[in-house]
Amino acid sequence: MNKLILIDGNSIAFRAFYALPLLSNQSGLHTNALFGYARLLEKIIEDEEPTHFLVAFDAGKSTFRHQAYKEYKGGRQSTPPELGEQFAPIRKLIDAYGIKRYEVSEYEADDIMGTLSRMGDEEGFKTIIITGDKDLTQLASEHTDVYFTKKGISDIEVYTPDHVNEVYGLKPLQIIDLKGLMGDKSDNIPGVPGVGEKTALKLLHAYGSVEGVYENIDAVGGKKLKENLTENKDTALMSKELATIYREVPFDFDLDSLKFDKDNNEKHAIFKEFEFNSLLENVDAEAAEEKEAFTDELTDDLSALGKNISLHLEVHEDNYLFNAPEYVAVTDGSKTFISRTEDVDTDELLKVLNHSDTVNSYDIKRQIALLSHLGIQFTDFTSDIMLASFLLDPSKKIIGVSETVQDYGFSIDSDDFVYGKGRNKKTPTEEEMISFLNDKVMAVHQSLPLVKEKLEKDEMLELWQDLEMPLSKVLADMELRGITVDVSRLKSMQEDIDVRLKEIESHIYELAGEEFNINSPKQLGVILFEKLALPVIKKTKTGYSTAVDVLEALLNKHDIIQYLLDYRTLSKLQSTYVVGLQNEIRDDSRIHTRFNQTLAQTGRLSSVEPNLQNIPIRIEEGRKIRRAFVSKDDDHVLLALDYSQIELRVLATITGDVTMTEAFSSDTDIHTKTAMEVFGVEHDEVTSLMRRNAKAVNFGIVYGISDYGLSQNLHITRKEAKAFIDNYLDSFPEVKQFMSDVVQDAKRDGYVKTLMNRRRYIPDIQSRNFNARSFAERTAMNSPIQGSAADIIKRAMVKYAEDEAAQKFNAELLLQIHDELIFDVPKDEIEAFIPVIQNIMEHALELKVPLKVDYGYGKDWYEVK
Repeated sequence: MNKLILIDGNSIAFRAFYALPLLSNQSGLHTNALFGYARLLEKIIEDEEPTHFLVAFDAGKSTFRHQAYKEYKGGRQSTPPELGEQFAPIRKLIDAYGIKRYEVSEYEADDIMGTLSRMGDEEGFKTIIITGDKDLTQLASEHTDVYFTKKGISDIEVYTPDHVNEVYGLKPLQIIDLKGLMGDKSDNIPGVPGVGEKTALKLLHAYGSVEGVYENIDAVGGKKLKENLTENKDTALMSKELATIYREVPFDFDLDSLKFDKDNNEKHAIFKEFEFNSLLENVDAEAAEEKEAFTDELTDDLSALGKNISLHLEVHEDNYLFNAPEYVAVTDGSKTFISRTEDVDTDELLKVLNHSDTVNSYDIKRQIALLSHLGIQFTDFTSDIMLASFLLDPSKKIIGVSETVQDYGFSIDSDDFVYGKGRNKKTPTEEEMISFLNDKVMAVHQSLPLVKEKLEKDEMLELWQDLEMPLSKVLADMELRGITVDVSRLKSMQEDIDVRLKEIESHIYELAGEEFNINSPKQLGVILFEKLALPVIKKTKTGYSTAVDVLEALLNKHDIIQYLLDYRTLSKLQSTYVVGLQNEIRDDSRIHTRFNQTLAQTGRLSSVEPNLQNIPIRIEEGRKIRRAFVSKDDDHVLLALDYSQIELRVLATITGDVTMTEAFSSDTDIHTKTAMEVFGVEHDEVTSLMRRNAKAVNFGIVYGISDYGLSQNLHITRKEAKAFIDNYLDSFPEVKQFMSDVVQDAKRDGYVKTLMNRRRYIPDIQSRNFNARSFAERTAMNSPIQGSAADIIKRAMVKYAEDEAAQKFNAELLLQIHDELIFDVPKDEIEAFIPVIQNIMEHALELKVPLKVDYGYGKDWYEVK
């Protein structure tokens, strides 16, 4: 039988954190929750032998339940920083196990698990839910058990329907009625005043449900109880609704995508990184079995290989920019050369690469960087299996060679043993390593014709050959180059913020009349609500809530509040960015971010370690962080060029809308033009509010916004927002037609395409579930626009690298951030270079309307804007 394990990600993290004493590794990272998580995963995998696995997390503080009850989950204490810093490593740990994890905005982890357990019930799966939250006992069924962690993570109580009845005398679904009557302090669900668990159970044993209680309200004994129930009927019904787990969450995956292979993991490296020595001992217990290779012929003569080859350089670490490869493997399909890198004649290897007709690999950006560690400058790869695999199915997570080649009928059974991964594995012998690498490079080689055939069938061969692979070489150059960072500016900023924090502290203490721990919610609560007698907004189990929304509600009540908000904002900025970025600066005084081509289904690039796309720029202090990113020396400047309203220009091209096309072609402000059309006014009658609203709906349409989303953005009613959208679509009929046509195309084909034929599959477009189908329809509308915009800036980067005139300059491409390119350019070349690169970007792809590129330059990234 298929067995699905669902773990309540946040709940178990808290349980593990409080179950174990504070632990930390040599780098200072607290690891007690992380270690507890690893122990739980080990036990579950061994005891339950799951075939499918997922860890569900809460996506954020705002969910659909907050629309019904603003105070839902209000008053919860803030997460201890010692735990907060462990959430990212916990996600990394889960990924290392090869376990899927998921979170989705507007819904809670409970809803994700509720939906998946329902799907499991329908398909006959055995499902086990692991949680520290008794609310989930409502999901217990014939096929679903709820493992409730009573204390820590090892003391587990198993809730089946029989056990729910034994404990409460109820059926599992009546748990929501129980919560409706008695409430739930941990989630701030109010329930009925004066009704505790004992009274609620008595009522449910008599009347079955909340509704049953009210249908028989006259029969309820006790004057005060009846009075409380009568006066709080709406609250009871709302509380029941809040406690009800939603089991129709729209997913872009099915149960098959949650398949779990216990031997397909990378946990050895994680255990080593976090110094979990006791767990490492279990992992390294036994050697992997020797297995048959794809070919029997190995050669120690590189020159004996044919002219069509595949190359693979093996490295154990994730960050290939700073870790040299340990092995080199090259094959022509019949003979394979494998060697430790220290034994390779690098001149001979470069000669073979240069004289080959084709050089195929997996992740050529990685291979280019690894070759550079050997002193080999080679970028002339002709094929990349990884990029092809992503184009063919962008929804599939790119993990490694073995997962990719499985799609083409190849298996690399020992892919994981190299890192000592999997139970009872040990470090491989040299013979085992050679066999493994032979299989690996051969699988990459033999996958190539199948990959090309599929790409040609799906009309993406040109996208692969002419865009993604050339781009990968450009990105490799950017990653190796990095961007210069003036650490003194970050340190100076750190000192300035420290001074400001101390000044703010002084103001807070002065206004409070005493010194106290500002970071202690308990102490702060006493100051605000007892000493200063401010109105209490929310209460928690341990006292008063001092969450951000509480402080914002008190903003005009006392001068201390603004200082407290400023203190929190600056503290986070300091720790996450000002100090965090200092840790990413290498010996060359540069930060080398890595660009991921195979993550976003729209085709957009992402930036990791560090993520330079997420530097906060909405506040001035955040923008100032960009001052630390500087040109290489005083004779150079940074130049930033970004596309103006590229998504809207793509929309105009895809739809062919006459009004929109005319506006862009005549360089008319599109938001003003939209306001004129929607509000039916002349140009000089457009107010700033009209333009702001028009701008919101313009970009909202691009991102598939709903009437609810627009109402939130503009602070208007949903009815007003719907009317606004309807007026917009009536004013731009071709846009309206496109939104209808693209959904129909997606239903017919199962996918949508960008202007350059990039596909995105939309599996839920035919879903019977309204929410899932609605999300899929918005995705279908949005993806061709976002994806085409992503393709355009990628094409600009490739054209820049191939343009002879541009390459005569001594400019260096450093970063791509959203719709922006950042260069380092000699001062004496800047004026001549700008029109050249502007022309390349504005003609990267010919649209029905002109592309427009704005620019700025200066000594640092802040100054260019």
